[in-house]
Amino acid sequence: MAAALQPVPAMPLALQNISLKHLGTEIQNTMYNIRGNKQTQGTGHRPSGEDSSPSEEPQREEQPSPPDLSAPGKDPADSPKPTPKSSLTANLIQKAKRQSNTFPLFTEGLTRNRTAQEKVLALEQQVLMLTKELKAQKELVKILHKALEAAQQEKRVSSAYLAAAEDKDRLELVRHKVRQIAELGRRVEALEQERESLVQTASLREQQVQELRQHVQLLLDKNQAKQEVIQKLSEKVTQDFMHPPNQTPAPPDAADRDLLSQQEKMEHLKDDMEAYRTQNRFLNSEIHQVTRIWRKVAEKERALLMKCAYLQAKNCQVESKYLAGLRRLQEAVGVKAGECSELLRQLIQEALQWEASEASADSAVLSPISEYDEYGFLTVPNYEVEDLRLLAKIQVLEVHSHHLLAHEAVEQPLRERWAALGELAPSAEIKQLLRAGVPREHRPRVWKWLVRLRVQHLQGPGRYQELLSRSQACKHPAARQIELDLNRTFPSNKHFTCPASSFPDRLRRVLLAFSWQNPAIGYCQGLNRLAAIALLVLDEEESAFWCLVAIVETIMPADYYSKTLLASQVDQRVLQDLLSEKLPKLMAHLGQHRVDLSFVTFNWLLVVFADSLISNILLQVWDAFLYEGTKVVFRYALAIFKYNEEEILRLQDGLEIYQYLRFFTKTICNSRKLMNIAFNDMNPFPMKQLRQLRMAHRERLEAELHELEQLKAEYLETRAAQGPAVPEGCTSEDEGEAEP
Repeated sequence: MAAALQPVPAMPLALQNISLKHLGTEIQNTMYNIRGNKQTQGTGHRPSGEDSSPSEEPQREEQPSPPDLSAPGKDPADSPKPTPKSSLTANLIQKAKRQSNTFPLFTEGLTRNRTAQEKVLALEQQVLMLTKELKAQKELVKILHKALEAAQQEKRVSSAYLAAAEDKDRLELVRHKVRQIAELGRRVEALEQERESLVQTASLREQQVQELRQHVQLLLDKNQAKQEVIQKLSEKVTQDFMHPPNQTPAPPDAADRDLLSQQEKMEHLKDDMEAYRTQNRFLNSEIHQVTRIWRKVAEKERALLMKCAYLQAKNCQVESKYLAGLRRLQEAVGVKAGECSELLRQLIQEALQWEASEASADSAVLSPISEYDEYGFLTVPNYEVEDLRLLAKIQVLEVHSHHLLAHEAVEQPLRERWAALGELAPSAEIKQLLRAGVPREHRPRVWKWLVRLRVQHLQGPGRYQELLSRSQACKHPAARQIELDLNRTFPSNKHFTCPASSFPDRLRRVLLAFSWQNPAIGYCQGLNRLAAIALLVLDEEESAFWCLVAIVETIMPADYYSKTLLASQVDQRVLQDLLSEKLPKLMAHLGQHRVDLSFVTFNWLLVVFADSLISNILLQVWDAFLYEGTKVVFRYALAIFKYNEEEILRLQDGLEIYQYLRFFTKTICNSRKLMNIAFNDMNPFPMKQLRQLRMAHRERLEAELHELEQLKAEYLETRAAQGPAVPEGCTSEDEGEAEP
């Protein structure tokens, strides 16, 4: 209060030109608060009952009252300022008051009648108070420095604003200040959020502390209860010791006997325990040795199995070379050499009748070549021509050899990758795995997922059963053609040739249901083989039906299986263009001998190689085809020609080329090589190019068909205009009937 009543000191000239505005008021309030706190602390140590000196009252009355800052229209600078001399006198008086109030033990200063100890205490207290006051003064100086810097900054900004020549510059200064204010506002918000997070953290910590206190209290209560129990037990033991109960003591002889028996039992148990420990160590060593031996035997067995597989693959290769040599020798000798020809024929018959299962019992056969593969197809088709049967046998041996050699290196890691897959979803990894082929145990699940992706907008609950009911209630016009084609479906597959098999009936139901699903197509030759492949893999009628729907209605272009087969003809022309681009040397050779590839390739694209490739390569093509679409069919068609390009170029006769093209797809045995050609050597293969080629050839083909229709119409009009004419010298049918 004394500091607040003092007059405002004269400001230096350096501060008189600075307009502190509200900042000056804040600085004065800060000074008054700090000094007021100091006065309160100084007077707080004064003994009760001791009042201030009466000499202070006149001095307070002589001090002029400070100007009223809250009065409107008045400026503190306009109030009368005291002279420097009176200000100095007032400051000295105030300092003396503070010094007298600083010593609570000596209200009138240090007196002579006090002891040395009291003086030391008073001086120490004075030093402490002066240290605190010095610290407060330093803080005040820091605040004043910051306030001065802010005022100078404000002055510079105001000067720049006033010195700006144009409103544009002033507006830019205002915008700069607005940006600074916005930045400060964001910092304030960030600090507020940090404060809130700290408050939440503090509350959580407080809750944890409260829980820990409760836990500690529970532990203390538990400890107290235990202490009480211990105390009670101690008291009871003391009482029992002081006043033992009246019990009849056991005879000393019985107690000694019991003790001896217990000691003997303990000794026997120790001996048994030591024996068991010794036996356990021995058994552990035996188990360790047996485990080492078992591991060595397992490693040796695996090495022998690998060696056996390698030897069996080599045996297949040697046998295929032997058969190929016999065939070439037969062609070289010819029919005229009677005895040699008969000997060669006998050797070929023995080679064709030999099977791996008829080998000696001592030979290690891991996977002999069976008559049928895992999907029921004949491994060696029973061709009527002996040369074709010989080639088929050679091809089977080569396929088996490649399978044995690639099992550990390729197929086993591929199976592990498929087994590690969880839920299926379209991705680049799935695309690469599908191109490499799906293992047999995973193929039904993967195909169902692929079909569901294609036809999920067409599927409905009970749709297949509804179509079956319709086909039973009403006979479809295509039913007769379906019955004719059932017996022609895969004659080399035991599932469709065995009379007791259920596959033909299931195939009939699938095809009839599809004829009602898509009445615009009804049935087309080739759909029976597509549905049969789906049945062999999926083994469910409804799944095979939806697979057929996915191929015909979503994967293949429209009109692919229509009556005109328009899209199929377009794809044949597209394939010719792609062959000319990718394999120009081969196409030049075929063009030289006037070979039309559409006689061979039309069925490839129509049934997606169902009659052309062996089953393991065929299903690998279908794995990628169901995911990527028709582009895969073109890739593999080009790859097949690339695979056999050298063999075709050796042939120099058109008839020989046609005969070779009839069965050359069955000679492909290396699926990995074919896949690499299809997806690596045939690149780049953009889908945009395929669409453009299809569009161009479709327009040309439609124009050609339209022209043919016009020629047909003109011919019919001409014949109708001429009427039925009878050449001279010929008798009409009517005249013949009139004769008796």
